[in-house]
Amino acid sequence: MTLDHSPSPNDVAGIYEGIGPVYRTVWGPNIHYGYWENDADDSSIEEATDRLTDLMISGLAAQAGQRVLDIGCGIGHPALRLISACDVNVVGITVSHDQVAQATERAAAAGLADRATFQFADAMDMPFPDGSFDAAWAFESMWHMPDRRHVLAETARVLRPGGRLAIADVIERGPVSPEGRVVLDHICENYAVRSLGTVDEYQKALAANGFVDVEIRDISDNVSRTLAVMADAVETVRDKLADLVGEEQATSLIDFMRLSAVTPESGYLFLTAVRA
Repeated sequence: MTLDHSPSPNDVAGIYEGIGPVYRTVWGPNIHYGYWENDADDSSIEEATDRLTDLMISGLAAQAGQRVLDIGCGIGHPALRLISACDVNVVGITVSHDQVAQATERAAAAGLADRATFQFADAMDMPFPDGSFDAAWAFESMWHMPDRRHVLAETARVLRPGGRLAIADVIERGPVSPEGRVVLDHICENYAVRSLGTVDEYQKALAANGFVDVEIRDISDNVSRTLAVMADAVETVRDKLADLVGEEQATSLIDFMRLSAVTPESGYLFLTAVRA
């Protein structure tokens, strides 16, 4: 599905400023998918989400002292983990003023205010000079973009030649059954998503914008457990969620989390590429 209109920056911010705090009460500060090695892996949510963050860090392969752009930085947890792991400087952008404030506060509390800055900016029109970053990542933010190809063009513009890019994103995997389409449409309609990307779309868009050495991994099997676990966790704070969105919508969100977890058309990719 492609929505008739693109979600506005305010729509995206509203998702995270509205139900985001409820999710954080049961999920912790790293509101991202988790990565489990296999079905027998009994890692906690904290371990699984940090493992996926570490996969992004490994793929980015940033070097000490480099300047990294975090596209859709949220409240800054992955950025601060990246800084601690690689001794880099991070500039995070988000369309939520609330997230800017929280991320800035977290950086200060971690003693990293001199290495991490966060600002309000739209990835469709980045306020940075050409070639001003050594690396960039988009951690579960691309699915909110009105035009992923345009965002990749902007990313290529602000990256220096040879700069690395890492992306983790929820995607659509075909062929899509009628039942699968219902689930994918629900995602778009309820999470400020215009459309879900595909592996083929990413391959073409990266090539068109001058990225080379592209490596794409479908890690759906490793992350699909996330939604079922999150549904169980959010169930424990159903009343808080219902206060925000109403009982019917709360039930729908929880039910569709569980359904999405077992819907093969709802996938997840991890990719790396290099700016030529």
